[in-house]
Amino acid sequence: MPASEREKWDTRHRAAVTAATPARVLEENAHLLPASGKTLDLACGSGANALWLARRGYDVSAWDFSSVAIEKVAAEARRLELAVTAEVRDVVQDPPAVESFDVIVVTRFLERSLTPRLIAALYPNGLLYYQTFTAARVDDKGPANPAYLLQDNELLALFSPLRILVYREEGCVGRRDAGWRGQAMLVGQKRSPR
Repeated sequence: MPASEREKWDTRHRAAVTAATPARVLEENAHLLPASGKTLDLACGSGANALWLARRGYDVSAWDFSSVAIEKVAAEARRLELAVTAEVRDVVQDPPAVESFDVIVVTRFLERSLTPRLIAALYPNGLLYYQTFTAARVDDKGPANPAYLLQDNELLALFSPLRILVYREEGCVGRRDAGWRGQAMLVGQKRSPR
């Protein structure tokens, strides 16, 4: 990752006052989580997903290429007395190892080239929770660069090798002032080898 990109995100995380709330895909579909296991909050930012998982007793890793974000996540985990392994890591250059996690959570981050590596990083029957911005939106929330926006049903296509358990993407259909707009969410399960 270029130094300028890292500096941009370090500046954003330095300015952030509190950890955000966990991703909607995680909260609304918590009932699908295994009783225990190794979890990864990839490109964790404020670490809201990591902290949420740690509160529920999971073995949690939180990775981000921003050292400022990771310092804040680690400090908050210490303050709350939660076990979170927070690591500065460029996930594009150093993605998770094959079959290393029961659950991977990715929110507000899109690097299409990582798709096969994320699937491979799940244990058999492991779960991927993914939520990010779409090109079809009703406001200006999310990245301005179209390269970081999903096209219609793209998340489904990217993760088609998984068994799709949950998918939601409303686009701009119907009343634009209601519903859940501008993002897509997916929960997928890695198929167990036969």
